[in-house]
Amino acid sequence: MMAKVAVLGLGAMGSRMASNLLASGHQVTVWNRSAGAVSLPGATVAASPRAAATGASVVISMLRDDNASQAVWLDEQTGALAGMGPEAVGIEASTLSLASVQRLTSAFAAADRSFLDAPVAGSRPQAEAAQLIFLVGGPAEVLAQVAPILRCMGQAVHHAGPVGQGTMLKLAVNMLLGVQVAAIAEIMGQLARQGADLTKAMDIIGAVPVCSPAAKAAAAGMLSGGFAPMFPVELVEKDFGYALADSKPSTMPLATVARDVFARAIAKGFGADNLTGVIRLYR
Repeated sequence: MMAKVAVLGLGAMGSRMASNLLASGHQVTVWNRSAGAVSLPGATVAASPRAAATGASVVISMLRDDNASQAVWLDEQTGALAGMGPEAVGIEASTLSLASVQRLTSAFAAADRSFLDAPVAGSRPQAEAAQLIFLVGGPAEVLAQVAPILRCMGQAVHHAGPVGQGTMLKLAVNMLLGVQVAAIAEIMGQLARQGADLTKAMDIIGAVPVCSPAAKAAAAGMLSGGFAPMFPVELVEKDFGYALADSKPSTMPLATVARDVFARAIAKGFGADNLTGVIRLYR
């Protein structure tokens, strides 16, 4: 059944998600901070998040960080929440801090509007192919209402629990990925210093059970030397910061050290690289 969907944020992920909604026959209104960057045939372009949300049954946000999300949803003049009708559902698909999601939850509750946090596992190729994995927090009945729309953009929709649980799981997933990538970069640096044939060494390591598919893919990306961003270093570091916000370094030592690796890569000028670009620290 066709739905009126608003998509707020047309970056690398949001633009692909909106395209898949259009391909599935939904009526899509979009808003992007840089209006000149919008090129999505079939979509209606709105002048503000509030204008995009007006009349939509589902409003989906896919933005860079906490600050962008809070402004898009809650700005007094242009915020999307104030434009949503009583039956509409707001879905925050961005990777945010738990504190930011909790602020949104309170704002939606005060406005008597339904809200889900639904960050995604997957990057640009998965968004392009409608193969994202949604990690959803919120009421089961609200998720049931919008699940068909999420499945137009993803291969799986997991109900993690109450609002906020999706965000907790997404940050955990990104920490696990980041720790593995940082470890592979360090290992490859050590092997290179010892004179190993890196291609052969990583091919062998990739074949043993302790090497995860993600670590094997990271090693291949590092060996290729191409670091076009799918998940940039600067966003990985941002997500580690969100995940560690309420924790002491002594309680999460591995995550703390991994974050430092990505922070050092940013300081070296590699922040826009794909996360595998941390290998450049060891060359």
